[in-house]
Amino acid sequence: MFTYRVDENIEMRLLETRHAERLFQLTDQSRESLREWLPWIDFTRTVADSRNFIGGTLQQFSRNDGFQAGIWYKGELAGVIGLHGINWSNKSTSIGYWLGSGFEGKGLMTRACKAVVDYCFAELGLNRIEIRTATENKKSAAIPQRLGFQQEGRLQQAEWLYNKFVDHYVFGMVKENWDQL
Repeated sequence: MFTYRVDENIEMRLLETRHAERLFQLTDQSRESLREWLPWIDFTRTVADSRNFIGGTLQQFSRNDGFQAGIWYKGELAGVIGLHGINWSNKSTSIGYWLGSGFEGKGLMTRACKAVVDYCFAELGLNRIEIRTATENKKSAAIPQRLGFQQEGRLQQAEWLYNKFVDHYVFGMVKENWDQL
C-alpha cells in the first residue's frame, strides 16, 4: 500500500479498512472542532461509516483518481489528507485535509501538505493544484499561504455548512512556481 515518509515523526499511509475504528475514534473525539468546517461530520456516526468512507477511498485509489491518506504522527493517527480526484487531461487536482483535536499547532498539516504537493508534481506529473478553504477558516487558509500558493479568488456561497452558505477562497499552485520556491 501507499506509504510516504514526511520526516522522522510524520508518515502518510493510504487508509485501509483496518484503520476504520481508529479513524472513527479520531473523528468522534474531534467532532465539535471539525463540525465547524466539515459538512460530513454529522453523517459519520459509527465505525461502519468510517469503514464505508475508507472503502470508497480505496476505490478512488484503484481508479488512479487520487488517494486519501492517514497522517500518522509518532505512530498515532492524527488526521487525513488527500486528493479530490485527478483531472488527468488538465493535469490538475485539489487537496483536502483535516486534523484531529490535539494535533493542531505542531506544523503537521503544513508538512504533510508540502509532501503531497511534492508528490503530485514530481511523481504524478501534475501541473496545477488547488486548495479551497472557507474564508473564515483562518487555520486552514494559513496552510496554502505558508506554502506559497496564490490566493486566486473568492467563491461566493460555495458550500452549505449545516445552516448557512459559506464563501471559499481558492488557492492555486502550478509546478513552474513550485519549482522556483
